[in-house]
Amino acid sequence: MSRPDRGTRAMHQALPPALRDAVDDFAEHLSRVRNRSTHTVRAYVTDLVSLLDHAVRMGCVDLAELDLSVLRSWLARQRTTGAARTSLARRAASARAFSAWAHRAGLLPADVGAALASPRAHRELPSVLRADQAAALVEAPSRQAPPTETPLAGPASGAVVGAEAVPLRDRVLLELLYATGVRVSEACGLDVGDVDHGRRVIRVFGKGGRERSVPYGVPAHRALDDWLRRGRPAMVGARSGDALLLGARGGRLNPTTARQIVGVYAETAGLPRTSPHDLRHSAATHLLEGGADLRAVQELLGHSSLASTQIYTHVSVERLRAAYRQAHPRA
Repeated sequence: MSRPDRGTRAMHQALPPALRDAVDDFAEHLSRVRNRSTHTVRAYVTDLVSLLDHAVRMGCVDLAELDLSVLRSWLARQRTTGAARTSLARRAASARAFSAWAHRAGLLPADVGAALASPRAHRELPSVLRADQAAALVEAPSRQAPPTETPLAGPASGAVVGAEAVPLRDRVLLELLYATGVRVSEACGLDVGDVDHGRRVIRVFGKGGRERSVPYGVPAHRALDDWLRRGRPAMVGARSGDALLLGARGGRLNPTTARQIVGVYAETAGLPRTSPHDLRHSAATHLLEGGADLRAVQELLGHSSLASTQIYTHVSVERLRAAYRQAHPRA
């Protein structure tokens, strides 16, 4: 079972053995059969333990007693304790996924979650940088001191010395995030062999292990060349393996550190608070504003559903409205 937080672990241990086993078997199914990420499995387990704890408090001593009224009561309790609409929608999805699995596994006589409705999640429009702001951010490592790390590994022959390698690493991280729109975990998971320099394409392994190829432009190509030729050799160590992006101790760059790098460079450049996902949002929005096809952007981002990509059309419309209100004399 994925490692939930302490409160969830305590509730999990307090469940009747049959329910506890069902949680563990469902987590195993998600991880091994559905190939879900550790983060996703942890979220499902947290929701499921909360649901089953509520069911026990309502008098359910056997999983077969779980019915639609219990699921609805659980969601209602979540709502009264202040859960956001997005959280309620996710928890309802967790309940439906568990119910469907339990029915197929013979643990439930019927798929009671199939009829469970969930509140329509209110989607905030993502934060998006202007094109000039994104350019200022990705070029920041060339103009300012490294904000985070000093490499501990000694330089190899032909490599730059000491902390001079860090801005080369930071520049290629920022260039890749904006040029390709990849998730920060995907960028940190890249290996040297995932870069096709001739075609200017990277091979990305996204959610569920789905593989896709994403192109990048000339600035990212130059940043990659500088990093691989002059920067990475200075930071490489025994723990580096084939990792493309390295941390200060020579291991694979951690997504948490990558988020800090983006945030600090954005702050020192005088930009709004920015995360790697904001760069992903910005890349998608700028592609659509430049005339890219929505389905092409979906493929580049690795979205399984076109609905996830359509949020960026709303962003573009809102930016157009804002420009109209500001500039048109009869707005």
